Amino acid sequence: MSYDGVGPRAVMRSVAFLAAGALAVPLLAGCGSDDEGSKPLAGQDIGAAQRTDIGDGGTLRWAVDAMPQTLNTFQADADAGTTRIAQAVLPAMFRIDAAGRPQRDADYLDSARVVETEPKQVVVYRLNQQAVWSDGREIGAADFAAQWRALSGKDSAYWTARNAGYDRIEKVERGANDLEVRVTFARPYADWRSLFSPLYPKDVTGSANSFNDGARKKLKVSAGPFAVQKIDTKDKDVVLARNPRWWGHPAKLSGIVLHEVPRDKRAAALADGTVDVADVDPADADRVARAAGSQGSSPVTGSGGRTAAKALRSWALLHGSDEEAADRERGALAKGRGTLGAYLRQQDGLRRIKVRKSLEPAYTQLALNGAGGPLADERVRHAVAHALNRQEIADLVLKPLGLPAVPVGSHLALSGQDAYADSSDALGGQDAAQAQALLTDAGWVHGAVKDQKKGDKAAGAERDKGGDGPDAAAGDGTYIVGVDDDVEHNGDGKGRAASDEHGRQAGRESTEDRAGQHAGDGSGAQQLAQDGRQYAREHLTQGGAPGAYAPKGTAAPAGAVAGPLAKDGKPLTLRFVLPSGPGSDTLRKVADRITAMLKKVGITTEITKVSEDSYFRDHIASGQFDLALYSWPSSAYPATDARPVYAKPVPAADGSLNVQQNYTRVGTDQVDQLFDQAIATLDEDEERSLIRKADSRIWAAAGSIPLYQRPQLVAARADLANVGAFGFQTPVYEDMGFLRKGAKPATK
Repeated sequence: MSYDGVGPRAVMRSVAFLAAGALAVPLLAGCGSDDEGSKPLAGQDIGAAQRTDIGDGGTLRWAVDAMPQTLNTFQADADAGTTRIAQAVLPAMFRIDAAGRPQRDADYLDSARVVETEPKQVVVYRLNQQAVWSDGREIGAADFAAQWRALSGKDSAYWTARNAGYDRIEKVERGANDLEVRVTFARPYADWRSLFSPLYPKDVTGSANSFNDGARKKLKVSAGPFAVQKIDTKDKDVVLARNPRWWGHPAKLSGIVLHEVPRDKRAAALADGTVDVADVDPADADRVARAAGSQGSSPVTGSGGRTAAKALRSWALLHGSDEEAADRERGALAKGRGTLGAYLRQQDGLRRIKVRKSLEPAYTQLALNGAGGPLADERVRHAVAHALNRQEIADLVLKPLGLPAVPVGSHLALSGQDAYADSSDALGGQDAAQAQALLTDAGWVHGAVKDQKKGDKAAGAERDKGGDGPDAAAGDGTYIVGVDDDVEHNGDGKGRAASDEHGRQAGRESTEDRAGQHAGDGSGAQQLAQDGRQYAREHLTQGGAPGAYAPKGTAAPAGAVAGPLAKDGKPLTLRFVLPSGPGSDTLRKVADRITAMLKKVGITTEITKVSEDSYFRDHIASGQFDLALYSWPSSAYPATDARPVYAKPVPAADGSLNVQQNYTRVGTDQVDQLFDQAIATLDEDEERSLIRKADSRIWAAAGSIPLYQRPQLVAARADLANVGAFGFQTPVYEDMGFLRKGAKPATK
């Protein structure tokens, strides 16, 4: 679980769930498009070193959030630990590179390509002739066929979490020889590279019993640089050892131990050598950077390193004028770190640790529950979006860490990936005047609340629970919109000519049609942005309730601040649900800032903090929220992986609503159709265009607002090479290790 957001467990394909970092290996053959597109906002920071500079042997102890409940990545309770193990011990036909794109893994595949498209799509995999399972058997068609049958969805005896892609296969058979596997599809499948990664041996997938139970706690047969040696539930360890039958570059490490360590105990574990590498929160990253005087200037802490002798200054901070620094030091001492002497000894132990940082292949979003209440009205969701300053939120989270603070512009990809395009202008940016007009048009006006005492209590709860965000009284005064037949007046006094006919036309068009009309036709994102803004100005603010607009020419009063709004005597109050406990500090800061932004346009929030264990199960998945913050991973295969996240909810046979993973309950037929078209085309340019068009329509529906790409902070021993903040790219497990004596320390 990442510190700045709670993310759903892996129900999407496990390779796409990148909470622990995406995967890739060296010497990969590319398969991406010729469109270079954008670039990743931050590169990986792993202490890269040549294999010749790394010693042979040693055990790497790696902190994980929890012991995996299963070793089968295709089961519902698979998590990031499950995926990490699979990446080290099992074959993957395609891995992910530094730009978040799938690449052929040369250790397993000599080639893989579509050889026929008519009458049916046929893919031929040509396997590396050295690729064998740890029991000596060749990897072959029998393994591919068994995995297809297990995941096709045709046999309910297999307890699978997903079958996307496998349900489109008609047959899997041996090709021209033992090294060829021929896969024939009943329906075209654009994301065929997503299949058979990871690949399990037929011993696991060949029967329902072995699939359901046999691979939960052990993997007898593997085919990676490491193999699962044992799972120690008492010490909370998963022990991986070198695979003696591995045919690639020999693993430098003798073993890897995944050790369960709670987030709030990781600094202590790093200091005493219990673990060598761990994802950490900003506060612990700050401690590590200050303790390690050899690191010099650090973007995490500002200029100046810290030696052990100077560590006494941290104690002095408790009595200084910097309240934030004092709180940080006081909290460190309060977490069981004991006396000053113990604390300083721990700081001394952290001198050998280095903070490595990048951006995770995942983003944090504000989710708006459109199933009922005020947010069922698209105008209110748009108003919430227009109240937000996404740049300010990205700055809040990323700037103190020295990471690029760029708001995420897509629901379906991140900067650097082929499908990425900033489509946020299909909805529009911060515009307090527009937000106010939309709310008024939806019937939310300044007026009396039926139970004023109750309303005051709700407002008080918001003040008490909303945190210490910016003062809501600091308004910008742009809250009244004046409109006549020819000119639309904004709070800043500027006007735009508005065609009567164009306004009537906008009223006839749906949000999805306006946002997606021009995608992929050559006019691109610029036209999408123009359409999105024009639609919001015209369709969502024309023909509204009486009193929706101030008289012609009315200017916004300088310094005015919108008060709470009401409708039919009920206040506009949104329940903002957040996780509590260690690791959620940044989320709460973001929520406080969002609360202050919403208050400026008259939207009141009630922040409810719940335990992390129940956050998704009892609140997000069940729809018990109005606003929430959680994260989604990016995927190299958005047509497959993102569809259940944005699919239109449909009634189930029992009368309930089947939302799949669309926890906002906001979806449209048009978005579903675009995903269906994207998954069925074998033209990569067309698929990319369809994905971008779908994203623009998702923005226009305003069910979720992407905020920022999540920071990735990893504390690791300074002499540990090829381990750290991986960004998009897959770790190369066989190249991990400790630097030889005298070798130059790893640098970014």
